Amino acid sequence: MRCYLLAFLLCMVLSFLSLLYVFSQLASTLEDTDGWAAREHGIRDRSSHESGRLLRKMPGLAGLPDRGEGLDSERVDSSVKKHSDERSHLAVVACGSRLEETLTMLKSAVLFSKKPLHFYVFAEEELHNSFRDALKSWPRVVQAQFNFTIYHITFPKENEKEWKKLFKPCASQRLFLPLILKEVDSLLYVDTDILFLQPVEHIWALLTQFNSSQLAAMAPEHEEPRIGWYNRFARHPYYGKTGINSGVMLMNMTRFREKFFKNDMTAAALQWEEILMPLFQKYKLNITWGDQDLLNIIFHHNPESLYVFPCQWNYRPDHCIYGSNCKQAEQEGVFILHGNRGVYHDDKQPAFRAVYEAIQKYPFGENMETSLLQPLEASLQTTTHTYCGRSSHLFTKRLKQSITSVQQDITKRR
Repeated sequence: MRCYLLAFLLCMVLSFLSLLYVFSQLASTLEDTDGWAAREHGIRDRSSHESGRLLRKMPGLAGLPDRGEGLDSERVDSSVKKHSDERSHLAVVACGSRLEETLTMLKSAVLFSKKPLHFYVFAEEELHNSFRDALKSWPRVVQAQFNFTIYHITFPKENEKEWKKLFKPCASQRLFLPLILKEVDSLLYVDTDILFLQPVEHIWALLTQFNSSQLAAMAPEHEEPRIGWYNRFARHPYYGKTGINSGVMLMNMTRFREKFFKNDMTAAALQWEEILMPLFQKYKLNITWGDQDLLNIIFHHNPESLYVFPCQWNYRPDHCIYGSNCKQAEQEGVFILHGNRGVYHDDKQPAFRAVYEAIQKYPFGENMETSLLQPLEASLQTTTHTYCGRSSHLFTKRLKQSITSVQQDITKRR
């Protein structure tokens, strides 16, 4: 009898222990589920960063939209939405007299791209109707390649006037794009004076080459240190040996919003929304090139976060004005032309102006070889008295390939 009793008690104990084990596993699973849900809703463990809360509590971003929604969103063609996963997302900021220049940039993007595009146009209110009317006036077959959203210029209320006038009018708007376009994962920002000489999706594909720490891609400011500006004149930290140029900036904006940036203001790393105002306050008397200088300072302290692409992705007069110094362009041609310093509109660099006018004047639907390439090549022949004119074959090398590809696609569809 005693044996049966002991066996019964042993079974009871084992059953009790089994129940305890089951409940402990269930509790562990619930904790894991709660943690997963918190991560899914963007709740992060910030315990290791609490020492920097003093700076993070500083005001400065009041006035920015709470959601990444445009005030004037347009869907040009439903076929774009069907391929939304293939879209390249392109942003530009246009103020003052930049309407026509911006439209020419967008035109160059549409002409050569084979995948759909989405344009995010940040512009002063008085330009909204002009942008909308111009883009809607393009032929329907062209409109089918893109859709667009028009936004107001938006800066933090604190120091709003200073932000707006920093360097060029409204240029510093680009700093706040990750905070305004909260639903956009990745974005290609370009200045208004950019011209694409090959499909946008080619530079968009560089996103796949980012390593796990990289969140932006830009080109060096100079290839030749002897004519570099940052290494000779800058009164603030800058990236690398010669700095970076922000006229063409590819961004993984999700990573921008999530990263904690090292800085020279506090031992604690700061997020993007927390670092901009203190950085501006510290360096506003020492910066010359506005928001580009601020980006140089940030990536000086966070070099592991930057992917540097070669100069043919951001080819400027500096690459040819004193003789050719962009080796990659010499080998492969110019991919993206950047006509900074107003060279599309004066006579200082006629080769750059010739490319701009050829794309601006090209009638949609005409044969690109006869109506764009041939007139351009004729114009470039008159620019050989300048260093950039002597390098103008680099401007058309990749452009010829882009035009040939487009014309072949047109022939196949017929």
